[in-house]
Amino acid sequence: MTAHAARARQAMTSNQPTAPFRDRRSDKAALLIIDMISRFDFECAEILKPKALRTAKAIGRLRAEAETAGCPVVFINDNFGEWHSERSRLIERARETGNHVIEAITPCENDYFIIKPQFSGFYATNLPVLLPKLGVRRLILTGIATDICVLFTAADAHMRDYALWVPVDCVAAVDDQRSRWALEIMRESMGAETRSTGEIDLTEWLDTLEDVSPRDAP
Repeated sequence: MTAHAARARQAMTSNQPTAPFRDRRSDKAALLIIDMISRFDFECAEILKPKALRTAKAIGRLRAEAETAGCPVVFINDNFGEWHSERSRLIERARETGNHVIEAITPCENDYFIIKPQFSGFYATNLPVLLPKLGVRRLILTGIATDICVLFTAADAHMRDYALWVPVDCVAAVDDQRSRWALEIMRESMGAETRSTGEIDLTEWLDTLEDVSPRDAP
């Protein structure tokens, strides 16, 4: 057996998530979890960390709901400045600091994992390619920080005509006022739903949306 054939066979038998070769014409929802794999060793991390832990617990409940509904889960994460890094290394690095956030929201084997170089999950990543292949037209944005990476990802998603839900209890920022400001921008300028998971659940949110059709043009 050639090395190429062996790799192909291993991929077929692996539990790692896969996507079809062609885009799917569908209106599925996906849960995006942004920058929750963190060492929390940056400026003001001591302020954000307890908020992130509360957020992680809320995301965990929403994640269970998403998995039950058959929605793909996509982790989108900074690379800590390590351009050679990958999923397992980022998780290992986050665990080195002994924080409880990673334990509350550790990626599962069948979760998708995307490493981003900048604020937006769409910029210079394969997310714009992955989502159409999964038939996704509706996005639930969660994670940190509301006023930076979540906001930038929401803006890029809005420009690509994705329907958005950014649950207020599933995002956090260092400054609560800036978090509220960012949520207001997403709600008023991007048409995002921002009610908490206690006010509306996944099924109810999907029922509030009109049919969303994939764009004919890229």
